[in-house]
Amino acid sequence: MSLGRDGTPGPRNAITDVPGLRVGQTEDRAAWTGVTVILPDAPAVAACDIRGGGPGTRETDLLAPSAMVERVHALCLSGGSAFGLEAASGVMEHLAAHGIGFAVGTARVPIVPAAILFDLLNGGNKAWATPPYRALARAACEQASLDVAQGNAGAGYGAKAGRLKGGLGTASLRVGEDWVGALVAANPVGSVLHPGTLSFWAWPFEQLAELGGQVPPPHVIPNLTAWTDTALPHLGANTTLAVVATDAPLTKADAQRLAIMAQDGLARAIRPVHTPFDGDSVFALATGDGSGVDPYRLARLGQAAADCVARAVARGVYEAETLGEFPGYRTLRQENA
Repeated sequence: MSLGRDGTPGPRNAITDVPGLRVGQTEDRAAWTGVTVILPDAPAVAACDIRGGGPGTRETDLLAPSAMVERVHALCLSGGSAFGLEAASGVMEHLAAHGIGFAVGTARVPIVPAAILFDLLNGGNKAWATPPYRALARAACEQASLDVAQGNAGAGYGAKAGRLKGGLGTASLRVGEDWVGALVAANPVGSVLHPGTLSFWAWPFEQLAELGGQVPPPHVIPNLTAWTDTALPHLGANTTLAVVATDAPLTKADAQRLAIMAQDGLARAIRPVHTPFDGDSVFALATGDGSGVDPYRLARLGQAAADCVARAVARGVYEAETLGEFPGYRTLRQENA
């Protein structure tokens, strides 16, 4: 792979520009839901930062720097609210079948932290006898690759973003000798657009016309307290999930700082964010040897991670197609051209 130029996206402009990562995604197109799995080629250092008021997660406590397990074997993002947490079991089954897992004597236990977003009320057929997430996750693992579909894909298939169709987005950036990438399933109660315009909040961070060529908003915010562009708020009924990754040799504590800094990308792209109605969670993955980096290098990586998260939020919405009552961004843009 070409090293790329500092400050520019990678050849795929995706989280898979970080060497050693693949992404698998599957959808249930009747239920309007899906699963996204991030698979490192080798166990990766991981951390997590949770800021939303209604998170749904699995195995995130072990990502604390004080916990014993240093590396994970996969990360799993899913729709389905709490039903979707079962997707991690499907990932575990896939990994176990390939002999992958944390060694405990002769046993191998795959470590698969997971998080879910709420898409149960989006209009899809959720009258299942058995929730589909375990099977979807196994299928996602089997087809994991370097290609990352965006918009109505994976965990973002049934997502909404304020009153728009949400979706799955990704982005990357070269930072000195390192790669940084982000993958986001954008399903926030907040809006991704400047009020009364089609300008993304993340417009200043656009690279290579990835958002169709954004322009600055034409006016100041007319009413700072208006919620007219947000989704109808229901407690726990939204959530934006993000994964940031790098090939830098981060320690577990370094990775946690990367996840903390990356949360700022959500604040650059969504307003309001980290609400009581969202379960906003950011995972960090590092595929390096875990020897650690100096604070300056980590700070640069954190800035890039936040910018990639902001771009990935906007890209997920930009690429999403109209589904049910939630219009796609590009449809609105064409109608207002």
